[in-house]
Parts: sequence; structure tokens; C-alpha cells
Amino acid sequence: MDRPPNILVVLSDEHTAAAAGWAGHPHVQTPHLDRLAAQGVSFDRAYTNSPMCVPSRLSLMAGQYVHQIGAWDNGVIPGPSYRTWGHHLRDAGYTSVIAGRTHFNGPDRLLGFDKRLTDDLDFWLDHSGRPPRRTPDWRRPTNSHVTEQGAGDHVHTQHDIATTDAALDFLRGPGDDPFLLYVGYMHPHFPLVAPPEFRALYDAADVELPSVADDQHPVISLLRHGFRNDEPLTEEQIREATVCYWALISHLDHQIGRLLAAVPDDTVVIYTSDHGEMAGHHGIWQKQCFYDPAVRIPLLLRHPALTPGRTDAHVSLIDLLPTLRDVAGLASDPALPGHSLLDPTDRPVLSEYHAQGMLDGGFMLQSGPWKYCYYGAANPPQVFNLDNDPLEQHDLSGDTALVHRLDGELRLLLDPDATDERAKSDQAARMAVSTRG
Repeated sequence: MDRPPNILVVLSDEHTAAAAGWAGHPHVQTPHLDRLAAQGVSFDRAYTNSPMCVPSRLSLMAGQYVHQIGAWDNGVIPGPSYRTWGHHLRDAGYTSVIAGRTHFNGPDRLLGFDKRLTDDLDFWLDHSGRPPRRTPDWRRPTNSHVTEQGAGDHVHTQHDIATTDAALDFLRGPGDDPFLLYVGYMHPHFPLVAPPEFRALYDAADVELPSVADDQHPVISLLRHGFRNDEPLTEEQIREATVCYWALISHLDHQIGRLLAAVPDDTVVIYTSDHGEMAGHHGIWQKQCFYDPAVRIPLLLRHPALTPGRTDAHVSLIDLLPTLRDVAGLASDPALPGHSLLDPTDRPVLSEYHAQGMLDGGFMLQSGPWKYCYYGAANPPQVFNLDNDPLEQHDLSGDTALVHRLDGELRLLLDPDATDERAKSDQAARMAVSTRG
């Protein structure tokens, strides 16, 4: 049997799909990722399975939907039955290595991987298991996720440089076994403090100011209030926040360029992000919702057997583990709901949100041109036709026949009401335990 190929997976944090050169953005400079896109396949309709860091990452590492593994929020600590890429690829003889940000909680810093070169920043880790408070009066302490901005040094930048350095050290002598090297970056996650040389690449005058509708969905209005997105910003703040976000993407691209220069062309390379960033669209900064800037993510795959190009097949992060198994020569695992990206099929995508800012669980079904968002029986849904309305400004939920059909499709994947009840029950139990502790 031929030796399986080495694999490099790069995961950024909060990189929305549209903010890249290969994606057609008129200003964002990503020359190294553009070259990777030209060498591989760009999945132009790739989605996260949760617009929140820890749920998304636990989902992609396990190849399971959020509701299948109880990864409801950023306080979840994975239990001993949780199986990751490292567990799976061990069966194919791989050495699995982590460098940088994983944002999984708890004392087990490997979760099935063989080695960790560098860890998350301490202040990002939660060892309490405490869930978020999901009440109408919950509010983020400040809107610093927008207002902390400008050129300067930051610990996130230092983390990403150190992560690249550690990964490059490993690549200089990786050993004889095939390896899976996972490299996790902080950028372009807020705060929007960008290295000065990358901030200098951009002119704030080039920013097209996002529009905000006066009449917003009640769930979105509450979400905006909770994350202080309803606090007014000046035009100057919006422009500076946006170009700093672009600059963080360019710094990320620079670090990825350092990695790509160190791996041979026959190395399988995957680049993606855990979720996107709204960047002011619909009056929202951060993510936590199902508008495309929050849930659509970049996804690039370079494999010697694949013809470079683009595909508009709907895929999601749960497809990464089946892909890694396929690359490693392992048989498909019927317990995994995803599908290998080496042979992508267009299928409905499911995304979930069960955390602060939403009182009830939120569920998104992306099926063909249709996006259906269900927020529980007490709230109206949202429906968008992305082919005709890419900015998601015209809610079609008044079409009862269409809503009925899309709701039926969603319920083929899960029972949203029962899932919501299970999430709330689990979060209540964890809150009780953490309070007693």
C-alpha cells in the first residue's frame, strides 16, 4: 500500500467567505491564499455548522452536528467519548500534531492528537463548564469588539507568529510517519488591532458602508441589543474597524504563506475558518446569526488528484473529517453525517445556535437558493432566496407554502423544538453544577 500523503489543515477564526482576493473582494489582499485557491478547489458555498467558536470547532473536529455532541456554547468541555481527527487518523498510521488555537476547553489539551506544539491563549480557555446566561436582560459588557481598533501590536498577533514558528520547526523534521498538522490562528478575530504594516495597506475611504434596515426581525433585534450592536458608531469608527479587519486577514495570509513555502506541492492542504464576521452588515458585528457574512466561510482544498477549479456545491465543516479519512485511505464511516470533499455532493446544510443573545435555539437550513431560519414556534421564521437576494434584505417568510416545505426539510435533519429543549436542559444542569462549585 502506498504511503498516504501528509496533510496540513489551517483554521482561522472569524474569516468571512467574501473577504478574500480569490473570492472577488475589490480590496482585501490575500496573495498566498489566492495562489492556494488557484492550485486547488474553492468551495464557494461552504458553511459553518454553528456561528460560534467552540460549538463550530467541536463540531468540525468530531465530524458531528452540534446537537449530536451537545456542543451548545462556548463553555462546553468535551467528555471522554469525544473523538477527533487525531483518533480517526491514528488508524491509518498518522502522527497528528496541533499548533496554535483550537479553542476547546478543559484539561485535555490533545483530544486524541499525538502532540501539541503551542496552546491557546490562557484567557480564551474555560475550565468551569459554565454555560452562558440566555435571558432578555443579558448584555455584553461593552462594544469593544468594534471600538477597540487601529494599528498596533496585540497578543493575538504574537500568538499567530509564534504558532507559525512552531509549525515551521515541526516541518523541518516531521519524522517518518505521515502527518496531520493542524495550525490554528487567532486572526482575524477581534479586537480589530492590526499590525501597522498591514494596516498601511488599506485606505478607510475605500470602505463601502453597510446598510441597516429600520424594521428588523425581533430575534435579530434582541441579538443586536445583547451584543451592543445597537449602540451607535461613527462613520469613522465603521471605516477603521473594517479596514483593520481587512488588515488582520492580510496578516493571516502572510502567516499562511510562510507555511505554504515550507511544504511540498504533494502535501494535501485545507484552509477554512470556524465562522465568519458580520462586519456591520444588518447592523451586526461578530457572528451569532445566520446571515451569510456570519455563516459562509472560505474553504480551499489542494490535493494532487483534484483538478483545480471552483464549485458551488453546498458543503459544511462536518465534511472535513470524512475528507481527511478519504485522504488517509480509510473507508467511509457511516456514523459521520458529512461527505468527503474529494467527491462533493450538493446537499442541504444545517447550522445551529444555542447561546447568549438568543432566548430560543436558532436553526438554519441552506437548501439550493433557499435559506430558512427557524427560531422556535414563538418567533417568526426568516426565508431568503440567495440567488435573487444575496444581501438577504427581502424576507419571504410570508409564503406559507414555501415555509412549510423548507420546515419539512429541516425536520428531516433534526427536531428543532426537541433539540432546543435538550440544549436548555443541559445548560441548566451545567449552570447548577458550576454555581455549586
